[in-house]
Amino acid sequence: MIDIIEKKKLGKSLSEEDIEYVVKGIVSKEIPDYQTASLLMAIYFQGMDIVETTHLTLAMANSGDRADLSAIGGVKVDKHSTGGVGDATTMIVTPLVAACGGTVAKMSGRGLGHTGGTLDKLTSIPNMKIQFTSDEFIDLVSKTHLAVVGQSGNLAPADKILYSLRDVTATVNNISLISSSIMSKKIAGGCDALVLDVKYGSGSFMKTIEEAQKLADIMVGIGKGAGVETRAILSKMDQPLGTHIGNALEVREIISVLKGKNKESRLLAVSLELGANMLVLSKLAEDVEHGKKMMLEAIDSGAGYRKLCEFIKAQGGDVSAIDNPDKLPTARRQVVVTSDSSGTIVRMDTEAIGRSAMLLGAGRATKQDEIDPAVGIVMQCQLGDRISVGDVLCTIHVNDEQNLDEATTMFEKSIILE
Repeated sequence: MIDIIEKKKLGKSLSEEDIEYVVKGIVSKEIPDYQTASLLMAIYFQGMDIVETTHLTLAMANSGDRADLSAIGGVKVDKHSTGGVGDATTMIVTPLVAACGGTVAKMSGRGLGHTGGTLDKLTSIPNMKIQFTSDEFIDLVSKTHLAVVGQSGNLAPADKILYSLRDVTATVNNISLISSSIMSKKIAGGCDALVLDVKYGSGSFMKTIEEAQKLADIMVGIGKGAGVETRAILSKMDQPLGTHIGNALEVREIISVLKGKNKESRLLAVSLELGANMLVLSKLAEDVEHGKKMMLEAIDSGAGYRKLCEFIKAQGGDVSAIDNPDKLPTARRQVVVTSDSSGTIVRMDTEAIGRSAMLLGAGRATKQDEIDPAVGIVMQCQLGDRISVGDVLCTIHVNDEQNLDEATTMFEKSIILE
């Protein structure tokens, strides 16, 4: 291990054998955390080329269980977002793709950061189950052509160990380590095809479009090298994608979109782009424009909304809370935030908006934090809006008011007027 650390410290490439030795040693605990942390720091500064990154991805994917979805007919397609604020695309895209004849088999992790992940949104629906055995997962996908479940406890265990060490050694934000972490879980999850939503801007890991393009290219290359047909789109995160930030609040917006009430929203536009690419990879759409048309027809006919209800019912959720969103968790208090100045919104600090939602309890600062599904922020402004003194910027939904003042101040500072 010392030789491998030294090799990377000097900027040399690690061989496939080197990487397999490291991954096996991490999982077996034969390599101590302090040596793994030292290697991570060397990788952070010296980087890895695409060959090394692919070897690391495959070694992590093979470090535990791999889902075998061969019993399910057709192309099994998945999607992944690199994360953002108000990004509820999964629960819009997946029922629409399934309603158009696609088969979506998705394993997700819980969110760590601004707001909850897809699983946190799902579990804000009363009685919704997300933990299933492999056989139950396959059965769900076979019956409804759609399942979104929690990752198996032994899916890519090397990634869990490496991520926890990256988190405490300030080595998270490295393109090779990010891409291998994402792709190892997707490859182990057993999908045939994958569409990636790579975010850039103030509310994402990648702050520039150039960084996002580099990350996208690496992940697409890894996917193809692993036999998973992979596409990536780049999407801006210079303001929240949806108007609702927070778990049950985002479910409300998802319902509205699938009922055809938000045809002009940015959230729907990105969802259509992702889903259309999934339909092309599934051999169900001739091209992206055809795929978008299919999805819009599924919204207009109600097929997408019905598939959402079918999927929720299949996983034990209370469908009546979808038909009547007032049954979803609701915060005790709503606080209206108004502008104390006038001008045009020229910029938003989207990450700060996400952090303000996290302070309310909508996200996790640590893995041990409990999420409050009811709380969050509903945006009532967007980039380019002309604002006058007293105009409403957002409504904060809050239960525990301990951090309300700090969250409100953080939100107010995140809206930049000129």
